[in-house]
Amino acid sequence: MRTLNYAARGVDEATDVLAFPIDEQEEPRGPRELGDVFICPAKATDVTEAAIHGTLHLCGLDHENDGGEMLRLQAKVMDSLK
Repeated sequence: MRTLNYAARGVDEATDVLAFPIDEQEEPRGPRELGDVFICPAKATDVTEAAIHGTLHLCGLDHENDGGEMLRLQAKVMDSLK
């Protein structure tokens, strides 16, 4: 995961989850593949939450720039699974 994180983001450390979109469509039309989510179980405190986190990134959300929208949605999805 460290190597993948460095290659993709220039960050030389392992991370819990990385998401790689297949395409960058602004307005997706119809069913499509979103991309790939890579999870490092040794770094992720909750693999389910990491999968949700990565999937939300593939849907175009970005917690670093959205004022908390993505993380609120992530919490809502996690709560719905309980």
